[in-house]
Amino acid sequence: MILTRDYITSNLSEGVIAADLSSWEEFSSIVTGRLLNTSNYIWRGQRSADWLLESTWDRMLKKSDENDSLMHLKNFKHAARDRMGLNLEKMESDDEWWASGLHYSLVTPLLEWTISPFVAAYFAFCKESKEQGKRAIYSFAKRAVMVKNDELKMKNPGTSEDDLFVKYIKPLFDDDSRLANQSGLFTKSPIGVDIEQWVRRNFSVVSKAKVILLKLTLPNTERTPILKALNRMNINHLSLFPDLPGASKFSTLT
Repeated sequence: MILTRDYITSNLSEGVIAADLSSWEEFSSIVTGRLLNTSNYIWRGQRSADWLLESTWDRMLKKSDENDSLMHLKNFKHAARDRMGLNLEKMESDDEWWASGLHYSLVTPLLEWTISPFVAAYFAFCKESKEQGKRAIYSFAKRAVMVKNDELKMKNPGTSEDDLFVKYIKPLFDDDSRLANQSGLFTKSPIGVDIEQWVRRNFSVVSKAKVILLKLTLPNTERTPILKALNRMNINHLSLFPDLPGASKFSTLT
C-alpha cells in the first residue's frame, strides 16, 4: 500500500499510518487508484476521528465493573430462546452468538467491518454530528493479521486465542440481510485492547512499506457531498438496510 507524502500526517510506525484528506474526490481517487488492488484489506467508518477502534463491550468496561463477557453471553442465549428467528443449527460457536447479538443491539466484544471502502465511508458520515472535527475511515490488513495470529499461536502454546488474536468472524446465520448487503464481517480483539493498540503491540518491527492499519480522515464539512456521491452509487440506508426501518431512515435522509 503506497500513499504520497502530500496526504500523510504521521510516519509509518509499528504498522500504523494516518493520512489526512480534504475532500471526497481525494478519498475516491485513493481507494480506486492506489488502494484498488488491496483486496485483503477490510474497512470501517467512524463518526469521529478521535474514537478508538474498540468494541461496545470495551467501552462499557470503562464505565462499569461488569467484566464477565461469558456470563453476559450466557444470559443472552438464555433470554433469546424462542424469541428470534435464528437458525440455531448454524450457531456453532460463541462468536456466532456474539455476531447475532450485535445485530440485535447486544453489547459485544465485536467490531463491524466491510469489504467496501465506500460502505465504510457511508457509515462514517451517515449520522449528523455536532462536532466540527474530522471523521475516519480505517483500512485493516486481514492477511497480515492472520499470519501474525499463527506466529502468536506458535510462540504462546496453551494460551487462549481470545487473549492473543484479532479474530475475523463471518457468521453463517442467515437471518441478517443487512450483513449481506453491507458486505459485512466482524473482528474480535482481546478484551480491553483496541485494534490500533493491538497492531502497535504486535507489529513493533515492520518494514517501512508494511501498512497494517491505515486511518484516512475527512472533515465533517464534507458530509453532504459525500452522502450525495454515495447515493448516486446506490449506497444509502435503503440499500444497506433492506427492511422497514431502513426504508423509513432513507425517506428521512432524502
